[in-house]
Parts: sequence; C-alpha cells; structure tokens
Amino acid sequence: MGSELLKIAEGFSIVAEGLRSLAKAEGGTKTAEKDTGKTQKVQPPVTEKAQQEQPATLEGVRAVMAQKTQEGKSKEVKELLQKFGAAKLSAVKEEDYPALLQEAQAL
Repeated sequence: MGSELLKIAEGFSIVAEGLRSLAKAEGGTKTAEKDTGKTQKVQPPVTEKAQQEQPATLEGVRAVMAQKTQEGKSKEVKELLQKFGAAKLSAVKEEDYPALLQEAQAL
C-alpha cells in the first residue's frame, strides 16, 4: 500500500508542476512555490499597449485570440480568421499578424 501512495503522490507532483508551467505561460501574477520551498515570481501579463509596441508574433496573436475565445467571442474570432483568408491561426500569413492582432484586441 505504501508504494501505491508514493505513486499517487508522484502523480500529484507531476500535475502540480504542469499547472505551474501553464500558469507561467499564461502570465499569472501570483508567486509559485517550488518543492524546495523557494518562492519564484511569475511575470505579470503583458498589457495591450506593450503588445502593440512589440512585433506581432504567432504566440502573441494566439494569446489574444485565446483570451477573446474565453470571453465568449468564438464566432467573432472565426470570422476574423476568415477575413484574413484562413480557417485556423497557423494558416494566417506572418505579415498579417500585426493587423490581425490589432483587430483581435478591438473585439
């Protein structure tokens, strides 16, 4: 029974680490504690103004589009992709990223 509990505990540890990584990728503002007890600061989310100053990347556009989808604007996001001649974000031309990003932020 002891080894089974250790396996379960290891599974929880793996899940927790995955959640920490996900929170970092989403730009959480809270601190995350590692197993060593150290506290690690997570960077705050990038503001729209800061995103406009940086060159538009696939990751940046994807983040904004995902945010808009979570806000219940899936239909508008799909229409926006179609406007740029794509069925999915990966099919959008790289030179269209700045315009797509700007329109997505305006949704």
